[in-house]
Amino acid sequence: MPLTLNPNFHEAGQRTLRDYAAGDHFYEDLINAHRGLSDEESLALNARLILLLSNHIGDLAVLREALALARPAEPSTRKPVDGPVPA
Repeated sequence: MPLTLNPNFHEAGQRTLRDYAAGDHFYEDLINAHRGLSDEESLALNARLILLLSNHIGDLAVLREALALARPAEPSTRKPVDGPVPA
C-alpha cells in the first residue's frame, strides 16, 4: 500500500464539506495536547504519538516512504541539543 498524500482525514459518522475539515480538527486536538507541556514533555508526546501511529500503520514500506518524505533534503549543520533523548 503506497503512502496516501491526498486528504484522508475523516471522523466516523461525520460528513464534511471540505477535504481538510477533519484534518483541521485533528490539528487543533494536536495543538491542545501540547498546551501547557514543557519542550521536553512535548518532544516525548511527539515521540510516543509517532510510535503509536507507526504501530497502527504497520506497513514498513509506507513508514519508510513517510520517513523519506519528512526528512529534509539537506540535513541541518546545526549542533545537536545536549540532553537526554525523549522516551
